[in-house]
Amino acid sequence: QVQLVESGGGLVQAGGSLRLSCAASGRTFSSYAMGWFRQAPGKEREFVVAVGWNGGNTYYADSVKGRFTISRDNAKNTVDLQMNSLKPEDTAVYYCAASFRQPFGSGRSRSEYDYWGQGTQVTVSS
Repeated sequence: QVQLVESGGGLVQAGGSLRLSCAASGRTFSSYAMGWFRQAPGKEREFVVAVGWNGGNTYYADSVKGRFTISRDNAKNTVDLQMNSLKPEDTAVYYCAASFRQPFGSGRSRSEYDYWGQGTQVTVSS
C-alpha cells in the first residue's frame, strides 16, 4: 500500500507560478515511479508529467513542456511539481500517482498507476 498526500494548490494569476508537493508513505519510495495528472471540470483526467524511480527519467505532456518541472527526493519521500508561466487552461484538480508497473516513469495512462492522492485544486485566473 502507498498513501499519497498532495499540497500546494491555490489561486494564481496567469503568468504566475505554483509549486505542488506530494508526500508518500508506505512502500519503499524508490521502488516506483511518480506521476502527476490533472482533471478539469467536464474533462477526462489527463497525464501531465512523470518521473522514474531514481529521478533519472522524466516525461512531460506537450502542453506543459518547458513550463512545468518535476523532481523527486527519495530521502524525503516527496515529489514536487514546479509550475511556471501558468495559463487559465492549466486550471484543474491535480493528482499525484504512484506506478509500480512502469517504474522508469514511462506510464502515461491512468491504468498504469496503482495509487492516487486525493487531489489539490489549481486555479489560474486570466
